[in-house]
Amino acid sequence: MDAVEHFLTQWRTEAPSIDVTPMATIGRLNRLSGLVQTRIDAVFDELGLQSWEFDVLATLTRQGAPYAMTAGDLERQMMITSGTTTHRIGRLEQRGFVERRKDDDDRRVVWVTLTDAGRQACLEAYPVHLENERRILASMDAEDVAALTRGLVALAAALRDAPALPRTPALRR
Repeated sequence: MDAVEHFLTQWRTEAPSIDVTPMATIGRLNRLSGLVQTRIDAVFDELGLQSWEFDVLATLTRQGAPYAMTAGDLERQMMITSGTTTHRIGRLEQRGFVERRKDDDDRRVVWVTLTDAGRQACLEAYPVHLENERRILASMDAEDVAALTRGLVALAAALRDAPALPRTPALRR
């Protein structure tokens, strides 16, 4: 019995009229997210990177030559705020992994370009990162991995396409 199943058993005892079925999946997704991120972070730490640094470098690398994007496009692709984008670009610039420059035609637009050092760091980390992901999934057979992937794709699509949920009224005592 894993921890989530233990929680479900407790809830079924304490509140038997409440259906706790969703918690079986969502609770495990939450727990797995933390466990997976811990393993990913450990490997990036060995590589001298943080996972967010790799994410930015990989996003720029995937664009192909000249390995450049506007800060706004980077923000949208990575689904982070403009403040977070600015901070991350600054940190990567200090490390020599990216350069930024104002657009010649519109000075409000900032271009972020991957340096040779940034591309090299990404390409060295990429196969190590993929091998780590393989190890994380190694206890599952290919059929289970495929089923998990299908389920996650379906859930992501449903959440992305769903209208915003109405606010739940606060419980009043």
